[in-house]
Amino acid sequence: MTVTAQDIREAARLLDGQIVRTPTLHSRTLSEIAGCGIWLKFENLQYTASFKDRGAYVKLASLDAAARKAGVIAASAGNHAQGVAYHARRLGIPATIVMPAQTPFNKVRQTEHFGARIVLHGADLAESYDHALEIAPREGLTVVHPYDDPKIIAGQGTAALEMLEDAPDLDTLIVPIGGGGLIGGMALIASEMKPGIEILGAEAALYPAMKQCLAGAEIRTGGTTIAEGIAVKRPGEITREIVRRHVSEILLVDEPALEGAVLMLLEIEKSVVEGAGAAALAAVLQNRDRFAGRTVGVVVSGGNIDSRVLSAILMRGLVRDGRLVRLRIDIQDQPGVLGSVARLIGEAGGNIVEVYHQRLFHNVPLKQAELDIVVETRDADHVDAILKSLCEAGHPATMLSSATGAKVD
Repeated sequence: MTVTAQDIREAARLLDGQIVRTPTLHSRTLSEIAGCGIWLKFENLQYTASFKDRGAYVKLASLDAAARKAGVIAASAGNHAQGVAYHARRLGIPATIVMPAQTPFNKVRQTEHFGARIVLHGADLAESYDHALEIAPREGLTVVHPYDDPKIIAGQGTAALEMLEDAPDLDTLIVPIGGGGLIGGMALIASEMKPGIEILGAEAALYPAMKQCLAGAEIRTGGTTIAEGIAVKRPGEITREIVRRHVSEILLVDEPALEGAVLMLLEIEKSVVEGAGAAALAAVLQNRDRFAGRTVGVVVSGGNIDSRVLSAILMRGLVRDGRLVRLRIDIQDQPGVLGSVARLIGEAGGNIVEVYHQRLFHNVPLKQAELDIVVETRDADHVDAILKSLCEAGHPATMLSSATGAKVD
């Protein structure tokens, strides 16, 4: 089974009017931060909030009448599930989605919303997929693989065709890699449209399966990542050969870099992006010298992020940047002192978020107390100014939450 640039062009014609032609936009601010020209392809603006809409539609539309009537089956806990379920409903095709038993309820509900039958089975996606392969022949269903299928790859590749039409000066593309369907299709068409363009992949450091596979190494993956959409243990067989031929390097991104990229896209581009969707930008920011002076197309592959995860990333980002700190302040246990400390912080421009007044449980001397105060600040320099103000007023303060920690006595 092979995929060609012509297959991708045909897929683009098929997709015309069926999915969102997402924008490719230049980011002035991210370009300044990264030291290169950054153009973002916002695939998180698809109806199901990921690039998976592309391949799902192309695959389902290719089925003959008998296959459509019988139905399809897929294994996924996220974006592939929603893409298949949504387009199957549009095309009148019964869809079954096998999801791991512990899939969060909101993902199950969202997939059910598109009319799919949900089967919860297995401890992980690999077990779910194996179960789908058992069900398919028994019920006469067509398996829709998430990435290792020529139609899927052709559909995903249309993203690069659009990028190079909208930003023809791109000299570099960087694409998230899970199983390889997106980068495989994009690499094929980009190499044909613009020979000489460099194509790089971005994998989560905890799941470097494609990089290990191409190096002939044992595939060793595992751990908790916010980029669960690319946390793949089995790279595609078709996709790995495309990547081998057309992708010059695969960069690994760690969890802090992924968190930072999600936060940047939210704060700078006002765009909600999942961990996997931020992987390409994270790779650029983690390897600035590698991209210096280039014109880089960055694929923002999806935006399906759990609200609690997004909230945690926001708060952790504020802490890392010194915009939210926790101070421990020693005070005399006397009337008016707490008010004095609050006044000092306010006059220095800090905004008090929480106060914990400890008298009994921290081995504090009888006539003293400890204050733990969470303060919103502008930056690290602003924190230093607040600490200095407290010190000069006779209140020793320790900063408990920062990258470096600080104490003023």
